[in-house]
Amino acid sequence: MSATDNKLAEPRALKLHPDDDVLVLLSPLEQGDEVDGVRAAQAIPQGHKLAVRDIAAGDKVHKFGQVIGTATRPIARGEQVHDHNLTVGSFERVVDRVPPPNDLPSATGATFKGFVRADGRVGTRNFIGVLTSVNCSATVARRIADSFADQRFGSVDGVAAFTHSSGCGMSGTGEGIDTLERTLAGYATHPNFGGILLIGLGCEVAQIGTLLDRFGLAPGPRLRTMTIQEAGGTAKAIDRGRQLVRELIEEAQADTRVDVSASHLTLGLQCGGSDSWSGVTANPALGVAADLLIADGGTAILSETPEISGAENLLLRRAVSQDVAEKLLQRLAWWDDYAAKNGAQLNNNPSPGNKAGGLTTIYEKSLGAIAKAGRSPLVDVALYAERVRAKGLVFMDSPGFDPCSATGQIASGANILAFTTGRGSVFGSKPTPCIKLASNAALAANMDDDMDVDCSPILDGASIEEAGRQIYERLLDLASGQQSKSEALGFGDSEFVPWNIGAWM
Repeated sequence: MSATDNKLAEPRALKLHPDDDVLVLLSPLEQGDEVDGVRAAQAIPQGHKLAVRDIAAGDKVHKFGQVIGTATRPIARGEQVHDHNLTVGSFERVVDRVPPPNDLPSATGATFKGFVRADGRVGTRNFIGVLTSVNCSATVARRIADSFADQRFGSVDGVAAFTHSSGCGMSGTGEGIDTLERTLAGYATHPNFGGILLIGLGCEVAQIGTLLDRFGLAPGPRLRTMTIQEAGGTAKAIDRGRQLVRELIEEAQADTRVDVSASHLTLGLQCGGSDSWSGVTANPALGVAADLLIADGGTAILSETPEISGAENLLLRRAVSQDVAEKLLQRLAWWDDYAAKNGAQLNNNPSPGNKAGGLTTIYEKSLGAIAKAGRSPLVDVALYAERVRAKGLVFMDSPGFDPCSATGQIASGANILAFTTGRGSVFGSKPTPCIKLASNAALAANMDDDMDVDCSPILDGASIEEAGRQIYERLLDLASGQQSKSEALGFGDSEFVPWNIGAWM
């Protein structure tokens, strides 16, 4: 379509709920343009909000049928509604639990081909991981993994190093070391690994022996350990590590894929670089896919606690018990305290990119983000990187920083990931494969090498339910070994980002 054709096209907008005070623009407006009977008072970009009524200063403003903020000054019908006239205002957390909807999907009996592990869990990939207990062993780990770069060994997908920036200079007790050890243990036992080599320096706070004892782990054919100091230094440690990896590869090459139920899938739900369409297309479509997986006995993990702020009532009312609701309230209270101690506000999120895409407040962003979780009941709340054992929808506490949040989900057991984006994200992960879902057609076309699924047809009337079913089928293919775009591009070697909490000394 030419620029002239686009100018002549009829302006289009969406009213997402009958009670909304705004339209969301499907096309940009010039001053004086009219859409759905409302004349624009100024030029307004595509994806941004147009007031459909006169709004007084102090009035609550609604989108998705929910409050997204409070007007800071009078807003006339036809004006743009954005951060120059809208703020978060006040918000009250309410636990108003309701029964689950009676029209949730039924089980489909879906299956995939996966690697069944000794503990009964099932992997969607078969990597050898070189995992570090401390930053001091990062170079050795990478040198070992680089020796096997871009190689496959039968059913073994490759060798990958997982390095991080902590493990020492921190307290040996408290949230910081607890979080790191949960993350390392989650990776060391993850079903997407056919074998793990865990490397330390030897004198760090995060001692390998302590980690193994705490989580009931023991070295064996699939879990090998070493320290650089005991090996005799860097060069000898690299040589020793290469030999141990070769032994792990030989062990894992015997692994084969077999047909198993989709109930063995744990799906990590992620979004990043969101725009105003994320909560209209990609996120609700992913929510349908999550509900389908849960109906088949699987698990979906929602995270990014700061990005449910202002919309948490929609999760609290879905909690299966008061205890589950209280666990979520405790994590939200922790974040309130954490932000206050650091002189921050949760409304520092959305990011500049989110705002350029049309999102104004954290409430608005959160309402769209929660749509990824579908409509199934909330069955549990987990700490960051805590092993998820429940089946159904689980919330895992994490920051909103995508690589850090995804790292926690993988440590918790996610063996597939789905990542929605509107501005464009290039995230990918190992050992858990990730598909990316584009919220709009321009992104899907412009970054086609990165986007696995285009959800934009929903804006032209396609069914959210059908889009969700297509995403579910794509996830089953991914779990069976079909490569994602991020895997083809080689992502995952730098996206291991454990959450650093607590004092460093």
